[in-house]
Amino acid sequence: MTDATRSRYDAVIVGARAAGAATAMLLARRGLRILLVDAGTYGSDTLSTHALMRAAVLQLSRWGVLPCLELEGTPRIHRTVFHYQDEVVAVPIKPKDGVPALFAPRRTVLDRVLVDAAVEAGAEVRHRVRLVDIVKSRAGRVEGVVLQAADGEGVEVRADVVVGADGIRSTTARLVGAPVTRWGRYASATLYGYWQDLPGDAYHWYWSSGAAAGEIPTDGGLTLLFASISAQRFAARARTGVEAAYRSLLAEAAPELAERLSRARLTGSLSGFPGQPGFVRRPWGAGWALVGDAAYFRDPATAHGISDALRDAELLANALAEGGEKALSRYEATRDALATPFFELTDRIASFEWDTPELKSLHHSLSDEMKRETTAILAWPAPPSDGSHALSHGGSHAVDAPC
Repeated sequence: MTDATRSRYDAVIVGARAAGAATAMLLARRGLRILLVDAGTYGSDTLSTHALMRAAVLQLSRWGVLPCLELEGTPRIHRTVFHYQDEVVAVPIKPKDGVPALFAPRRTVLDRVLVDAAVEAGAEVRHRVRLVDIVKSRAGRVEGVVLQAADGEGVEVRADVVVGADGIRSTTARLVGAPVTRWGRYASATLYGYWQDLPGDAYHWYWSSGAAAGEIPTDGGLTLLFASISAQRFAARARTGVEAAYRSLLAEAAPELAERLSRARLTGSLSGFPGQPGFVRRPWGAGWALVGDAAYFRDPATAHGISDALRDAELLANALAEGGEKALSRYEATRDALATPFFELTDRIASFEWDTPELKSLHHSLSDEMKRETTAILAWPAPPSDGSHALSHGGSHAVDAPC
């Protein structure tokens, strides 16, 4: 930790992944003094389905960072295809409102691009720094944090607000005592890997009576293939071994993939998530706020987690820039109004207790909610797209795309 890190900040943001880095970027572009820290290393990977939905691509376009993903080689996705037991439904992705297509960047790309944009806007970023404790006033208001670098002692940093963007097991949420206000009932377990020689320009979602799979083109000419099952059934499947369980689930959920996989090659090791019921936390209090999975987590069955994170990052940045409890109350209310229908629909899909007609109905409702979300974002005030908005703590960084 440098001496500069010991000063006071408008906000300290714990967690430099999609939600935290986006929040830092948007606040720094407004001229706020921001410290963004993360316990991991710059550009490292994390568990993710990668798929961005239209609302997320819209936000990246509005923020001026979408060109950075294309420069990194993230392919355009022009269709999304649903494979049901009795029908295949293909939906074209029509360019509209600055969204040329969908994208599924690996987190080694997306998170790095957003961190770079935050730095370009004037935020101070420190990796391999973890949150140790919260500093509170006598009245109980959060006034700062104690941070510790991998090779150093704890350093106290003061801030007007501390933002926890540190994931589903958020240390920030635990230290500030953020209550859970809603729990999901179900959870799905997921295994995934990256495949070479499996070209495509579409998201493919496969659904059988007890399993699901997804095919998602991503960076480097790779395709992510995931297979999901209810968390309750996963333990029995996993006894056969991770790779055997993965391949058997793929065969069950997407038998039409078998011939194509015979010509493809699995690259690297498999990753997995054993499942956890979704939850909603109260996302703010005296001197603190939460965003991303720290504030709201829903099952990955509907692949909307990154879209949730980017949506809520902009909502929170707007509230913090405005300041005051009323603005933070609106952040919570707007988040809940947009997120609750997604939460309930996803929870039902993650149960794997539906039949095909019900699943189709759930997907139609999910599509309606995605349209409503996109419409809501289009109505928000235009965000600052570069660093020219009075960066009083480090000069101007006026750019169209920070890459």
